[in-house]
Amino acid sequence: MLRFMLGDTDRYCDGASRRSFLQLGLAGFGSLSAGQFLQLKAQAGLAEQRDTSLILIWLDGGPSQHDTYDPKPKAPSEYRGLWHHISSNVPGIELTEMFPLQARVADKFSLIRSMHHDSGDHFTGGHWMLTGRGGVSGANNSPRSPFFGSIATKLTGARKPGMPAYVGVPYGMSIGLRPGYFGGNFLGREYDPFETGGDPNSERFQVQNLSPVAQLP
Repeated sequence: MLRFMLGDTDRYCDGASRRSFLQLGLAGFGSLSAGQFLQLKAQAGLAEQRDTSLILIWLDGGPSQHDTYDPKPKAPSEYRGLWHHISSNVPGIELTEMFPLQARVADKFSLIRSMHHDSGDHFTGGHWMLTGRGGVSGANNSPRSPFFGSIATKLTGARKPGMPAYVGVPYGMSIGLRPGYFGGNFLGREYDPFETGGDPNSERFQVQNLSPVAQLP
């Protein structure tokens, strides 16, 4: 990971390390060829635009990485996960014993264990993860930026006319705030998630407001 901070005294005071300096230089060389490649690709008309769906499972107060995807079996007991670990179908990837089905298909998904933030504040971390921006805390937890799903909705719109582009099941809520950091915020409430409501686990679950009213043609 490249961490290049100059003049930042909030947490790190070492500025740019030798490793970061080298990474930055190599990134510059690599970006030249990448930019030329993308330019040629666009000129040749090879750019493809495909429909893409994204499902985010957000667990407020959910299990830690040590109890799920990063059990650290060789670490001391105070750092290891609560459950035993199992091997997956990918050498070197071990998961909690509670995920046997996922362990069988580990070659079908990407596991990013380096993703993190530097705050112990739930509101700061939640806002950062859902919007990519800081600026909130437990003392001032009002949303300041739009959720990335709201931004995608504004830029791309619905895939099918009349259908919501961004859906919360059963609703969007972050750290007790609804829609909170899942909302459009300064983009406007029209970019908040469409909420299905109800209990998706119920046999009678039905998405509201998607069926035509009987009295209307």
